[in-house]
Amino acid sequence: MNFIKRVLSTVVGIFVFLFICFGLLIIVGLVIGSSSEEIVTVKPNSVLELTLDFPIKDYAGKVEFKDYTFLNEDRKNGLFNIIDAIEYAATDDKIKGITIDNSYIDAGITQTKEIRDALLKFKKSGKFITAYSDIYTQKDYYLSSVADTIYMNPAGTLEFKGLYSEQLYLKDIQDKTGLKMEVIRYGKYKSAVEPFLVNEMSDENREQISVYLNSIWKQVKEEVSESRHISVANLDTIADNLLARNATLAKSNNLIDKIAYYDEYIHGLKVALNVDYDDDIERITIEDYAIHTANKLKSKSSKNNIAVIFAEGDIIYGEGDENSVGQGTMSMALKEAREDDKVKAIVLRINSPGGDALASELIWREIELTKKTKPVIVSMGDLAASGGYYIACNADKIIAEPTTITGSIGVFGMLPNGKELADSWGINAEQVVTNKNAVTYSFFEPLSETQHDFIKEGVVDIYELFTKRVADGRNMSQDDVKIIAEGRVWTGADAINNGLVDELGGLDVALKRAAEAANIEDYKIKELPIFEKDLDKILRGFGLVKTKEDILKEELGEENYKILKKVKSMTEKKGVQLLFPYSIDIK
Repeated sequence: MNFIKRVLSTVVGIFVFLFICFGLLIIVGLVIGSSSEEIVTVKPNSVLELTLDFPIKDYAGKVEFKDYTFLNEDRKNGLFNIIDAIEYAATDDKIKGITIDNSYIDAGITQTKEIRDALLKFKKSGKFITAYSDIYTQKDYYLSSVADTIYMNPAGTLEFKGLYSEQLYLKDIQDKTGLKMEVIRYGKYKSAVEPFLVNEMSDENREQISVYLNSIWKQVKEEVSESRHISVANLDTIADNLLARNATLAKSNNLIDKIAYYDEYIHGLKVALNVDYDDDIERITIEDYAIHTANKLKSKSSKNNIAVIFAEGDIIYGEGDENSVGQGTMSMALKEAREDDKVKAIVLRINSPGGDALASELIWREIELTKKTKPVIVSMGDLAASGGYYIACNADKIIAEPTTITGSIGVFGMLPNGKELADSWGINAEQVVTNKNAVTYSFFEPLSETQHDFIKEGVVDIYELFTKRVADGRNMSQDDVKIIAEGRVWTGADAINNGLVDELGGLDVALKRAAEAANIEDYKIKELPIFEKDLDKILRGFGLVKTKEDILKEELGEENYKILKKVKSMTEKKGVQLLFPYSIDIK
C-alpha cells in the first residue's frame, strides 16, 4: 500500500510541476512570439550599424516545436540575412550609410568575404561606409578595408601579419599514456589522422597547408590592395615587418585614414549625416534591420520559388540539427523541395568538413533523385571538404568562393586502443567467442592483422566509391580523380583549375545559375531545412519530464521493472505465437 501511495504522490507531483512549467512556457512563448512579429521601425536619416560580434552561421535556422507552436523560431541573423539587409539598405532612402563599429567578427574567412562583397555592392549606391575599432584583428581589417574612411583609436592595435596554421601532434603522449589510436587511412594527404601516427608534420601535409594558406592570403591581399590602393608587394612588406601594429604605423602605411577616439568618430558620423552636435544619431543594428528586410522580402510576390537547402556542420548518421548535417533532415528537405510544384530549382549551400561516410552516400542518393526533376546547384561556403564534397560532387553545377576549402577526397578509420593503459593499471580483458572473427574490435586489445585487413578493406571500398561518385558527377575518369584526390585539400581558386569546381562566386551566383537552369527570371527563396523539435523529449533529457516507465523504474529498480514488463507482456498474448522462447541479452 505504501508503494502505491509513493507512486501516486510522485505522479501527482510530476503533473503539478508539468502544469506550472506548461503555464510558464505559454507565457514565455507568447512574449517571444509577439516580439518576433514586431515590426522593426527604421527612422529617417539612419545609419546601419554593422557590429558582427555574434556567431555567424550561413543559416540562422527555422525551428518548429511539436505540439508547442508558440515556441517556434525563425531567426534572421544568418549570413545571408545579413547580406540581404546590406543589399536592401542600398535602396532604402532612410539608410544613409553603414558604420562598421568595433566588429570583432565571429565568422569564417569565406563568410567574411561574402559580407565584404555585399558592402562593395552597397558602395555603388553612393552611400558612405565608415569603420572604427580600438583593435583590428586581421579578419576585422579585411572586412573594414572596404570602408571609405577607416578610423582607429590612438592607443589601438591592428593585425596585418599573414596567415598561419598550427597542428598538435600526439604520438609521444600516446606512447607515454598507453592510450593510442588505431588508424587506417587512404590517401597520403589525408592529414586528419596524422597527429596520431607521427610527432612532426609530413612533407605532404606541409605542402598542402602551405598551398591553401598562400592561396587564401593572396586573395585577401589582392582585395585589400584594390580597396586601399597599396601594392601587393608593399602589403607583404607591411606584413613581414608588422608595420601596421599601432595607429601611427598603420596610418603612415595607408592602412587607415584617421587616428581618433570613439567620440571623435561619432562626431564625424554626425557631420556625414548632417546631424547637430548635441543630437543623437539614429542607428539601427544589423540584426534588427535583417528582420525588417526579411519582412519586406517576404511580401515579394512570385509564383516561382528557389529552395536554398543549408548543409552546415559535421555530417552525422541520423536526423541532424542546427549544428550538424544528418541524412534524415537533409532527405526530408530535398524531398519537400522536389515535390513542391512552386520550387523550380534547388541550391544546396554547403559549409561542412564532412563526417559519416554512409550518411554522405545517403544524401548523395537523395540529390540524385532530386536531379531527375529539378536542377541542383551547389554553393560552397568556408568548407565543403571530404564528405562535404561527396554531397556536392553530383550537382549540376558547383560554385565556390576563392577562399573555400574543398576536396579532401580521402577516407580514414580511427579506433581508440587502451591495451597498454589497461596493462599499466593491472586490467586484463578476456574474450570468449563462438567464431574466430566474432571480436571485430575491442578497446582492450590491439587490432589483429585480420581485423586491420577487414577495416582497411572497408576504407578502400569507400574510397573507390567516393572517387567513382566524383568521376561520374564531374565527368572525369576515376584515374584522373585519384590524381587530385589522395585526401588533398584545395581552395576554390585552385579547385576551379582541377575540375572540382565550375565557377567562383557566392550564393548570389548560385541563385543566378539555378534561375537560368530553371528558365525563370523572378523568384522567391524558400529556406530549408525546418528543424522539428519535441519539447517533451528535450525536457525529459534534462530530467524535467518523466514518463510512466521512468517513474516505475525509479520505484522498482531496473531489473524488477524488466520482470514486471515481461509478466505484463505474457498476459497480453493471445492465440498461437511464433516466439523465441528465451529472453537473452547478447553483447
